[in-house]
Amino acid sequence: MAAYPSPTPGASLLLAFRRQKFAIVGNNALAASRALAALESDSDVIVFSKGGINSVCEELRWRANNNQITIVDLNTLPGPSRSTLSDGDAESLDAYISSSNNSITLACITDTLLGPDSTQSPRSEASATHIARVCKTHNIPINVTDFPHLCDFTFTSTHRFTEATTGHPTPLQVGVTTNGQGCRLASRFRRDIVAALPKDAGASVSRIGKLRALAKEFAVPGAEGSTSSVEEGSESTPNAPVPQRTATESDVESARRRMRWVAQISEYWPISKLAQIKEEKMADLLDGREGLISSSSVARPISNGLSHHPGDSEVESLHTLTLTPPRGRIFLVGSGPGHPSLLTLATHSALTKHADLVLSDKLVPAAVLELIPKHVEIRIARKFPGNADGAQNELMEAAIEAANRGLTIVRLKQGDPTVYGRAGEEVLYFRTHGYEAIVIPGVSSVLAGPTFAGIPVTQRGAAESFIVCTGVGRQGKEVKLPGYERSRTLVLLMGVARLPQILDTLLSDGVPLFRRNGVAYPPETPIALIERASMPDQRVLFSTLKDIAPALESLGEQRPPGMLVIGWSVLSLWEGGDVAVLNENAEKEDNARIETWLKGERWRVSEGLELGWEGL
Repeated sequence: MAAYPSPTPGASLLLAFRRQKFAIVGNNALAASRALAALESDSDVIVFSKGGINSVCEELRWRANNNQITIVDLNTLPGPSRSTLSDGDAESLDAYISSSNNSITLACITDTLLGPDSTQSPRSEASATHIARVCKTHNIPINVTDFPHLCDFTFTSTHRFTEATTGHPTPLQVGVTTNGQGCRLASRFRRDIVAALPKDAGASVSRIGKLRALAKEFAVPGAEGSTSSVEEGSESTPNAPVPQRTATESDVESARRRMRWVAQISEYWPISKLAQIKEEKMADLLDGREGLISSSSVARPISNGLSHHPGDSEVESLHTLTLTPPRGRIFLVGSGPGHPSLLTLATHSALTKHADLVLSDKLVPAAVLELIPKHVEIRIARKFPGNADGAQNELMEAAIEAANRGLTIVRLKQGDPTVYGRAGEEVLYFRTHGYEAIVIPGVSSVLAGPTFAGIPVTQRGAAESFIVCTGVGRQGKEVKLPGYERSRTLVLLMGVARLPQILDTLLSDGVPLFRRNGVAYPPETPIALIERASMPDQRVLFSTLKDIAPALESLGEQRPPGMLVIGWSVLSLWEGGDVAVLNENAEKEDNARIETWLKGERWRVSEGLELGWEGL
């Protein structure tokens, strides 16, 4: 038997690079994303693109104009004449790299991927192979999008934590890789990991970093055994007793004791307590005069009040909905926008006490499905683009088949079943087969989504009414959208995938009457794009109609389901609030209020839920 574990190929050597000279061959949104990641690692960025600054995407052009990156026109570099056999890019890069002043350490190619705004054809595999060979000759690791066999390294799906109260970035980052086997899954796993960690995880790292720095201040520079070579994670047993402070303690002994104390509190204190360490108390903490922790301050799991376990005492509520008879029935149930705490008591009762079979829409989150007892069968709708009608019929037929066997079926829909949830179609279908479905309302994302984003759909002084539309009609047909009314909020469901067409309909003058009913929207009208409303990985993009398209592109991957909220109510509760939108001649101040709202930027992104929702 082997004394040590045998290596199993297929994994990655995960490293964290900083202060590199990073070369990017490409001009699209992915190149911009790579550039931002490199800039945040304190690296120098050079972007190579045919046509130079005029050929790159808007974000890269902006960064170049603000001296954050350097853009080099591939067509202007010395190299062989370009022909049908070779585009000459590899030779030009070879000459550039060979010059004494261009010590590139990492490289990636992104223009193998055709971007939505690209005016050039995607780079061929042959061209990418030629460039990769040049980089390997110069010992430069390279990543090539969509060609894993050419890659020396891959990018992890990363998240950088921020301070929950200030929004400032922290040192804490997490990265997930599937080693080229499932990039979309890597993003999903990353979101799940981030959602599972405490909101103040990043702040705890910031505090520990300052505590470590303070502990090291007591070391004697150059002394043997000083903390210049001792870290709080260097000992295999972090719970070894920390020596008590003595009057004869040397500087080195003091520094070592402090670093071991930092290791112990990093290992055992609750994250919330670490995040709350005050800088003015750190010296006392290191000397043992602060930081005693009582058993009552240890973090304990908080019940959300929704789970039901056999043996739990049950108290009947005045609001309990008695669902009888328990067999051979069909319930159309709304799960709300996603957060399990927003389930109604009736919905929770149907899922946990009465269901024999749950037929669920595919966007119902796992947190809701996990409440269903393990013995209950769950089937997820196979509703993909182009298959919505077929999947709908499949679920309705499955419900009738199970009901005919005497089972209780819960047809689980997101939001409220009657708000673009096809509840009416199912009610009529079940009725023709002898079943009168019981419809249990749910909290609609039409109202809950904006609320979680800090947006009221109506607000005195900003919005007197609201209107709800879908971004896509039956069988994919275009729908008629309402015209602009300053006092009205427009909520668009299922419209993110068709954002360009929606913007064209809302903003363009002279559009046909079958596309818009009323006047065009002003380009500066506020808009919020809300993704995965009420869930831990909720994301909200705030911008204006004129800038929302590049703002969405800057986000990279999308997080369905998404919704759009358009109108002046979007900014009405931001910080100090703005409820003077409907005052006389208020239009004259619109540019100024947008400037104040976005703080001079073109868009702003908000991640996660507000503090206080974690235990609900």
